[in-house]
Amino acid sequence: MFNLNYAYTTADFTVPVYKNALASAADTKHFILEGTAKVDFPNGKMQLSSVLDPELGQAANYVYWCDQEFPSDALIEWEFTPLAESGLCIMFFSATNLTGGSVFDANPRTGRYEQYYNGDINAFHVSYNRTNAVRDVPKAEGLRLCNLRKSKGFHMAAQGGDVIPELSLIRPPYPPFLVSIVKRGPLVAFYIEKILCFFYHDDGVTHGPLLGGGRVGFRQMSPMVGEYANLNVRTLR
Repeated sequence: MFNLNYAYTTADFTVPVYKNALASAADTKHFILEGTAKVDFPNGKMQLSSVLDPELGQAANYVYWCDQEFPSDALIEWEFTPLAESGLCIMFFSATNLTGGSVFDANPRTGRYEQYYNGDINAFHVSYNRTNAVRDVPKAEGLRLCNLRKSKGFHMAAQGGDVIPELSLIRPPYPPFLVSIVKRGPLVAFYIEKILCFFYHDDGVTHGPLLGGGRVGFRQMSPMVGEYANLNVRTLR
């Protein structure tokens, strides 16, 4: 049986069920943006950036949904390059409407975070590259964490170290980091550069019923600027 506690290899999975280079507007023409953001491809990669003043708080943030639904047991991978030191990134996955159907059948959303964790969808959401969080919590100065939350509700499911270094420590040109989510039944693992950041076993009770398949969505907090490439999804053997 596949063990989520060690670095996986693609041999643990079947051929991809979804491949998207995220290299041009044609690759995301069916994606759905909630909130206000700039989406362009200056370096042959999908670049997300804020267009609203971060002083607006949650009103300046946004989610960019992939148009495909993915199976419950899967490896989800993408490449991420931070281009701004301030902000944070989130990936939603296993996102579904509370009453069934698509997340887009739910009430309209505008990018405000509470609409996603306390609205009419269920989802996991993992936050990483949380540079704002480090600055805002003096006790955590210098401590970079990834958080896994489960909705509906603001349930903290797991935490682990974030191995993406501060932008000031990276020599240009900034390299992409491989970010991976492995989900199998009640098990969720999160990796950066195939380094295990956290592992979570969902009992299906404490934070609500088990989540299955669903949609993924990229979220950024203003004024974060990030580039994304090669969104790939494989099913488990």
